[in-house]
Amino acid sequence: MPLITFRIGEPFKPVLQFRSYLYASLILAVVVFILPWLVPIVVFSPLPVALAVAVPVLAVIVFVAYWVPLYHESIVYRLTVTEVTWQRGVWFRQTGIVPYNRITNVDISQGPLMRFFSFSAVRVQTAGYSAQAQAEIVINGIADPRDLQEKIMNFVRTTGPVAATGGEPEGAPAADAVVEELRAIRRLLESRQER
Repeated sequence: MPLITFRIGEPFKPVLQFRSYLYASLILAVVVFILPWLVPIVVFSPLPVALAVAVPVLAVIVFVAYWVPLYHESIVYRLTVTEVTWQRGVWFRQTGIVPYNRITNVDISQGPLMRFFSFSAVRVQTAGYSAQAQAEIVINGIADPRDLQEKIMNFVRTTGPVAATGGEPEGAPAADAVVEELRAIRRLLESRQER
């Protein structure tokens, strides 16, 4: 299995095993959540009821099976010198940009099914999302997640995260000036209190 190289500015996609993973997830969902109630309905119900239930359920399963390769093909990630960008979606397109200076964590996750298909997910968290359980972006289908994690973290280290630097925009008062202003207010309040 060839590993994806992550070059600046060049798009990359999830590995083909990610598509197989989506199909396996569909099959697992059908076996665990649909067949236990669908089979008794089909076997023990009159034919019109069985068809009224089975045909729509089968149509949804076929639709999802058709959707899987389209979804896999729609996913594109890109590393630039300032940010990570992503896009995905078949009917409803989503895009996003995550600047390196907002990134606080880059974690790798791999469930048992992902391990079976030999890929991982790279979860990028930002200062705004750090209090939430979800990541800002999940880069799925990565065969060599440590390489991607290290590339992103190298950019984070060179740009410096906003959360660590305080994220003060240009022209914002320095922390020392704010402290000095607070001391002046305190002196003023103390002098009023003495009167």
